[in-house]
Amino acid sequence: MWADEETGEDPGLTNLKLQKLLYYAQGHYLGEHGKPLFSDEIQAWAHGPVVPNEYHRLKHFGAGPIDTERAVAESFDWDDYRDVEQHLIKVWNTYAKYAAWALRQRTHSERPWKEAFDRGEWNMVISQDALREFFAPTA
Repeated sequence: MWADEETGEDPGLTNLKLQKLLYYAQGHYLGEHGKPLFSDEIQAWAHGPVVPNEYHRLKHFGAGPIDTERAVAESFDWDDYRDVEQHLIKVWNTYAKYAAWALRQRTHSERPWKEAFDRGEWNMVISQDALREFFAPTA
C-alpha cells in the first residue's frame, strides 16, 4: 500500500500521484473553507481524479517521477502561497506517504469520483459541490 505494487518501491512524485494530491487538496479546502483552492476543474478519468491542465503540462514525464527542477516555473514563489501553506503541508503529510496506485484505489471508492465516473461519459467534471459535501468536516 505504501509502495509500488510491482517493484515494492516508492517511485516518488509521479503525475498519477500528483493528480490525486491535487484532488485531496481541493476537496479538503472546499470542505473546510467553502471555496476552491484553485480554479481548474477536476475530471473523473479511468485512473481517478485528474486536473487536465496539470496532467497535460506534466505528461512528458510519463509514469516516472516528476523532475521538480524542470516542472516548477522559474517565476514560482512560495511567498505567494503563505495563506494556504499549512493546508498544503497537511494534505502532503496525510496522503503523500501512499503510493500512487493506493491513492488511485482510494479515490475510486469515494463518492465524488464514483458519481462523476458512473455517469458513463468520458472525463466528467467532479463538481465543487460534490467535493465540498464529501470533504466537509463531520461534527
